[in-house]
Amino acid sequence: MELGLLYSGGKDSTLAALLLERFYDVTLRTAHFGVTDDWQHARETADAVGFAFERLQLDPGVAEEAVERIREDGFPRNGIQQVHRHALERLAGEGYDAIADGTRRDDRVPTVSRAQAQSLEDRHGVDYIAPLSGFGRGAVDRLVDAELDVTVGPSEAITRADYEAELRAIIAEEHGPGAVAGCFPDHEQTHVTDVRRPE
Repeated sequence: MELGLLYSGGKDSTLAALLLERFYDVTLRTAHFGVTDDWQHARETADAVGFAFERLQLDPGVAEEAVERIREDGFPRNGIQQVHRHALERLAGEGYDAIADGTRRDDRVPTVSRAQAQSLEDRHGVDYIAPLSGFGRGAVDRLVDAELDVTVGPSEAITRADYEAELRAIIAEEHGPGAVAGCFPDHEQTHVTDVRRPE
């Protein structure tokens, strides 16, 4: 069975791919608006961990709406949530048997409710899978420490292919770098560099 996984090159989506590969033919799909070329880092990570990789083009109008929402709210949650829903809709229309993401049980954003998942499945005839939905951050971190080589750092220092990076770039271009700091709290991001293979 073919599965498309929304992929950033970070620890959560990489761990999700590793959990799913036993049951599905997994293709890692990095969703982007074409604002930056950060998707290339996700491709490098996909190659390093041994998965097929493709880009998933999103509607630039959704990025503009999300940026407007983030600027109005003064925080990124609702804008990122809007982009994630759009990415899942696009991915569901790509002809896979199943689609997935790396959302965890205790994520604040993005999240997918049971009703949203069922609606996505019913409308597109696809299975939606969130393999980390039963895992908290501590459990994910322990699994990642055992299985993956990861670079960790502040969001602005880690290059990875996620919605936040492109939304930050749009805000910086349209409103200046100071506007980014006013909307996005400081937090760490991850970028996977390799899978630890048994010797």
